[in-house]
Amino acid sequence: MINDINQLDLNKTYSYADYLLWRFEERVELIKGKILKMSPAPSRKHQGISSTIHILLGNYLMQKGCVLYAAPFDVRLPISEDLNISKKYKNKAKKLQDGKILTVVQPDITVVCDPDKLDERGCIGAPDLVIEILSPGNKDIELKDKFEIYQESGIKEYWIVEPDEYIIVYTLQKGKYNGSKPFTSGEKVTSTLMPELALNVSEIFR
Repeated sequence: MINDINQLDLNKTYSYADYLLWRFEERVELIKGKILKMSPAPSRKHQGISSTIHILLGNYLMQKGCVLYAAPFDVRLPISEDLNISKKYKNKAKKLQDGKILTVVQPDITVVCDPDKLDERGCIGAPDLVIEILSPGNKDIELKDKFEIYQESGIKEYWIVEPDEYIIVYTLQKGKYNGSKPFTSGEKVTSTLMPELALNVSEIFR
């Protein structure tokens, strides 16, 4: 067990098996084996936006057979041809060794529509939708590192929320993210993945 993050070599490559042994207070993620320190406790504004999206989106998803999780919720992303785990790959996914999983993230909001991707530890494989809410300490990470890993992992839709300014919806098309125009206050953010969905941006940012 590791009880102090200072016991770790931040230049080393770690796996999900290592991650399970860490008992320190700091929240971290793994991006291709490298430790990514998460920002301190989110601001009240950040939490308010997350809670509002959770309620609005959650109400919609109740009718669609999908489930929504708020951070902290571990999403394991084994980068491989079998990443989008369905019933066809279920047994193989469960046999995937923890030591071979090098990416573990905790999106602010995660939506999963395939129950075969869920287990007692969280989600294994690409969720259908992830939402990240930007804060001063994580903008570069969300806009570059996570953008790239979510795209490579096959996550169908990725929302980036800049508080009080805009929401951009990235949709995966032929392996690359295609971004929407920024949705701002007074508009409704829409989803290619869920065409009937329309959330009031002003309500999210209130």
